[in-house]
Amino acid sequence: MAPATGSEYVPPAERTALVDLLAGVRAGRGGAAVVRGEAGIGKTTLLRHVTDGLSGVRLLWVNGAEFEADFAYAAVHQLTWPLHERIGQLPAAQRDDLAVALGLGKGGAPSRFAVGLALLGLLSDAAGEQPVVCVVDDAQWLDRASAQVLAFVARRVADESVAFVFGVRDPHLVAEFEGLPVLTLPRLSDQVARRLLASSLLGPLDDQVRERILAEARGNPLALLELPRRLGPAALAGGFGLPTPVSPANRIEQSYQQQVSLLSPDARTLLLVAAAEPLGDPGLLWRAADLLGVGPQAGPEAEASGLIELGGQARFRHPLVRSAVYTAASPAERRRVHGALAEATDPLTAPDRRAWHRAQSLSRPDEEASTDLLHCAERARRRGGAAAEAAFLEQAAGLTADPRLRAERSLAAARAALAAGAFENAVRLVEAAEGGPIDTAGRVQAQLLRGRAAFFGDGAADAVGNLVAAAALDPDRARVHLLDALQAGLVVGRSSPAARDALAAARRAPAPAGERSSADGLLDALVGYLDGDLATVPVLHGLLSEVTDPLWEGRLSLAALLAVELWDIALEDRLAGRAVDAARTGGTLMVLPVGLWMRAMAATQRGDLLGAAALNSEADGIAEATGVPPHWYGRLFAAAVRGVDAEARPLFDRVLAESHARRKGMLAATVHAAAALHTNGTADHRAALASARLAVADGELGISTLALPELIEAAVRCGERDTAREAFARLSRHASAAGTDWALGVRAALAALLSDDPEDLHVEAVARLDATGLRVWHGRALLHQGAWLRRDGRRGQAREALRTAHGLFTTMGAEGFAERARLELAATGEQARPAELGAVELLTGQELNIARLVATGATSREVADRLFLSPRTIDAHLRSVFRKLGVTSRRQLSDALGRNA
Repeated sequence: MAPATGSEYVPPAERTALVDLLAGVRAGRGGAAVVRGEAGIGKTTLLRHVTDGLSGVRLLWVNGAEFEADFAYAAVHQLTWPLHERIGQLPAAQRDDLAVALGLGKGGAPSRFAVGLALLGLLSDAAGEQPVVCVVDDAQWLDRASAQVLAFVARRVADESVAFVFGVRDPHLVAEFEGLPVLTLPRLSDQVARRLLASSLLGPLDDQVRERILAEARGNPLALLELPRRLGPAALAGGFGLPTPVSPANRIEQSYQQQVSLLSPDARTLLLVAAAEPLGDPGLLWRAADLLGVGPQAGPEAEASGLIELGGQARFRHPLVRSAVYTAASPAERRRVHGALAEATDPLTAPDRRAWHRAQSLSRPDEEASTDLLHCAERARRRGGAAAEAAFLEQAAGLTADPRLRAERSLAAARAALAAGAFENAVRLVEAAEGGPIDTAGRVQAQLLRGRAAFFGDGAADAVGNLVAAAALDPDRARVHLLDALQAGLVVGRSSPAARDALAAARRAPAPAGERSSADGLLDALVGYLDGDLATVPVLHGLLSEVTDPLWEGRLSLAALLAVELWDIALEDRLAGRAVDAARTGGTLMVLPVGLWMRAMAATQRGDLLGAAALNSEADGIAEATGVPPHWYGRLFAAAVRGVDAEARPLFDRVLAESHARRKGMLAATVHAAAALHTNGTADHRAALASARLAVADGELGISTLALPELIEAAVRCGERDTAREAFARLSRHASAAGTDWALGVRAALAALLSDDPEDLHVEAVARLDATGLRVWHGRALLHQGAWLRRDGRRGQAREALRTAHGLFTTMGAEGFAERARLELAATGEQARPAELGAVELLTGQELNIARLVATGATSREVADRLFLSPRTIDAHLRSVFRKLGVTSRRQLSDALGRNA
């Protein structure tokens, strides 16, 4: 009987799913899948099984290696090597950034998105000739830059003849792959495991040994194949036991290590060289082997063992062989091999690899090697590889003898780790720096790095303490640090301990030394406002109006909250627009989705739900690529205005659960405010009252402004007029201080609900809110006015107001409020005309965004760059847009969008 390979034991469901994915590629449908499972479960076997013998398909295969994780874009370099001749055909910006990222050219730090688009363009171009299948095995060892770029591209190949399949070993997580389809390989059943074990044996097996092997392997196919190889024929037949149980990966590695131990010293050394240099470059492998005195027979002996294939590229039989060989070697053996690899590596063409190998060869500090690593870090920074920069800096710190210099380099590594999004690693490096002698400036940097790591890592509450501590250490910039601490606290929630601590520290802030800056003015005015001083409103409004002031860079969340708090949605839109333009120009794409979400919130208040959907769609696509946590505010209020229970309630429940998990009272209050708007719109005023009470309870900045009107209307409708009057008094004070048409119009509309003679108030509310362009609020004022006129017996005037309100609500797609207006209109004796769905309403948010950009004259390539998609994907969406709008050319889009707006 031929020995089993395990391929016939790949689960049929997972095999079928991958076969279907690859069949789809041939039909022009792209896609991606992540194959997960423990070591030895059959991931590599499955990947090889479904790709072996593929005809008419270009197969690009990359193996992640733990030792490659320090080299930015290493996996992208491997994947694109066969496509390098196509790089010159890319648009200039993408071509240049990709060349820098791959070390093929010089220039500034490349944009990760330009690199991603360049890779997407290369694959799309290659797929024009034949379908492309990209297999990335052992993807848990990818360098971070490659993981981000590959995940970015994998999410954008739906309309390309391109497929990505990633193999990931449990329990490792690759955050960049979150959301991609996952195939998890299970362990074999007992029956199948017995069959596989029996098929792999060439001789008798003692019953007790069989049961012990089955128990040790626990359904792991590779373990079932490898464990018997550790036992000789006598042990298999005689019932000798196996070692104490360990993890499947360790058991398999032990089996490989036992096989390695049977080889000659030269063959073992050759395997260790191959394990320490994951590129598999045969020239480098043999140069290092010669330096180590490895004899010519080592190669044939190593290949005869079945553990490695030598030739065009050194390739281990299984990824676990590499780790087994490397971990089995002593530290001295590993250092000796790395030293040979460093000497064998060309310092001109591969200086980073040479420096890295040299660093691994040392057992004591070495300033020359440390300096070389600093140069590597600088090159990594220029290539945009923040994770690689952090790794080189950390290694440089480890080889630095001077404790003060070592601490400085650890802080530099922490800054790079923070830029790479490795927040836990950044904190660990800060702790390493704090263990050495650092001066006051260093301690300030340490606290700021801790604070920023906490804030960006969704731990804003933890950020406050670090920012306050930094302020105590840095009197010259204390007020700036306290302003950032206050922003972090308010984002968590005004009633949170973090916000209270930040406010208490800000109250104690020292007076500014010298000339006051805009940051000084903002800190003082904000503290005064939070303490109830409404006289600070003009100061805050004046500072917000300076949208070009660098003060707002990095404080977009605070700006958004204040703009709504001060009843100025147009100012919020201007601030967001400025941030979006600056982010596009400067490439600071971590800020871009936040600005787009702010603009979506403003669009919702204007009743432009289609525009809000387009902005949210663009923001979500960028956030997905950057890893920015979603901002739910605009989407929550858009769902509330839409007024469809089936859409709104699941979203509210989901985000409310998330707010509790993230300990964010601000987010919870936002959900309650949106729920109050939604239920007032659908005339469920008792529910609206309950939600509004929760929304205003803690006085969250901005959110209370939006929730108080819902509380007042719901209380009036429920007959709780004392509650309504108390809330109205609070709203009235703030509206008077703000003085905008939005504030005064809403105040007039709500005063009318409480007044015995509301006619003039209704007229004022309608006029002011019409002037704001905020159609949601204008429509609500007309609805209130029409309902009062009907009750006053003036049906003709009531019909006119209600007809207009109904038209506004139906045009914007606010179904709940539209139904309220229809019922009021019916009570006057007039049936409202049913809403006609325009063609534009049939477009998805992505399609609308593309249509609007193309209508301005943008090419598919320009739109693709803007939305981080491929031109082929843009063209596919355009075909759908043309069909829905009934047009046949790009020139007709502008008119079609105008007709159906």
